[in-house]
Amino acid sequence: MTDLRTDTLDTFAEIFGRRADGLWSAPGRVNLIGEHTDYNEGFVLPFAINRRTLVALGLRDDRKARVGSSFADELVEIDLSELSPENLSGWSAYPLGLAWALTEFGVDLDAVPGFDILIDSNVPVGAGLSSSAAIECAVAVALNDAWQLGLDRPTLARVGQRAENVAVGAPTGIMDQSASLLGQADAAVFLDCRSLVSEVVPLGLEAAGLEIVIIDTGVEHAHATGGYAERRASCEEGARVLGVESLRDVSVADLDRARDLLDDVTFRRVRHVVTENQRVLDTVRTLREQGPTAIGELLDASHVSMRDDFEISVPELDLAVETAQANGAIGARMTGGGFGGSAIALVPSENLSRVFVAIDGAFAENGFGQPDVFTVTPSEGAKRED
Repeated sequence: MTDLRTDTLDTFAEIFGRRADGLWSAPGRVNLIGEHTDYNEGFVLPFAINRRTLVALGLRDDRKARVGSSFADELVEIDLSELSPENLSGWSAYPLGLAWALTEFGVDLDAVPGFDILIDSNVPVGAGLSSSAAIECAVAVALNDAWQLGLDRPTLARVGQRAENVAVGAPTGIMDQSASLLGQADAAVFLDCRSLVSEVVPLGLEAAGLEIVIIDTGVEHAHATGGYAERRASCEEGARVLGVESLRDVSVADLDRARDLLDDVTFRRVRHVVTENQRVLDTVRTLREQGPTAIGELLDASHVSMRDDFEISVPELDLAVETAQANGAIGARMTGGGFGGSAIALVPSENLSRVFVAIDGAFAENGFGQPDVFTVTPSEGAKRED
């Protein structure tokens, strides 16, 4: 991380010909449990990870906004007066969309200076670890400080969500931004996506001798297209037929009635969300009462629900989960929006090497590309680095 800080500041100076005014960072996230519940006003339990996106920023004395990154050759430039979703595209829609989204939360772009931004990151892209929210949240805390806006973290999460929904065009909920902004070490963020009330829930992984293993399948997904939007539409249709504001208002006890009213596909989409909400609540209670060694069955059940009812898994994710389970993981599930990305496994430290070797072997045996397997640590949220 120290090298990444230095590299980001050096690259900023090289591209923009001056020193940055400051350096900020925000983490990617892993969702421990609670998938596709956020946009249904339900419950989620993500945590920030020790993979971060860095943003070096320098204010300008004119109205220009310029953004560059370590993962794209071009430098994108726009006047602040022209910032609008229609004028944004590609990777720069994340940082510039965040600046635009601030206008919907009371920020007057006529009253703030332009800026130069350089983005660098070690959050894997397309792995379901929310590299996009890490960009949005790093830019959010940077502009909040540099422009002296005084916005609190929950508001910045809403700004990030607005940027992703409108400027980027991905119909995601608020979970990713909340985890990136509110995370704490060795803890998860229990978020009620209706009230936006959050609570830090200690995980106790280190004391329990447990590690979180990420299996990045290398199968890339894109939230702005395809299946994610279809699943969201199914959830909205299910809520409409059931006569509720959102699926948050449907309980497990309501599922028999829902089965009679909904077609099979819509019913299974609804059943996933309803039972997943309950699993989040059960996981939080279990963590508090019994600790992390007792949540494995809930993680396993979450994966089955996503595989069979929500149908967002892929063969590589299923293989990763099954292989981890067979080689000493307490529990495992795919994480993120689905259709690729990563699985997570909760693994006792003494079984780590066994799980790593088994997953590499299983992927090779099945003719899949080699996965990237690594551990992550629940870590603190977005902050100023320098």
